[in-house]
Amino acid sequence: MSTPTFSLDGLGQVAVPVRDLDRTVAFYRDVLGLPLLFEFPGMAFFDGGGVRLMFSEQPEGQLHASILYYRVDDLDAAYAMLKAKSVEFIRPPHFIAKMEDHDLWMAFLTDPDGHTLALMAEIR
Repeated sequence: MSTPTFSLDGLGQVAVPVRDLDRTVAFYRDVLGLPLLFEFPGMAFFDGGGVRLMFSEQPEGQLHASILYYRVDDLDAAYAMLKAKSVEFIRPPHFIAKMEDHDLWMAFLTDPDGHTLALMAEIR
């Protein structure tokens, strides 16, 4: 049986926790001029020069570190390979959202210091 392989296809998204989403949207859209891609309740997504920036409103006192989302071409293979290397997953691969031209799938894991990372696959 061959070992599954995958490649990280670069950084796809960075999640940034914020206290006031309306103020954040106004700053990044109106002051910095970043293109607003779309919004969901409590979240706003911008084009940060090819890397999607996700700003999510967090309850007072519960701001956490940013989350780095890495693109992978085969989420199941990436999950299997990393599990075989004893990587701790918070959530296995799961469906996130139906977008215009693809389905978004993600899996969440932790690095050695306990920081949350994500693998994301855009399945056409």
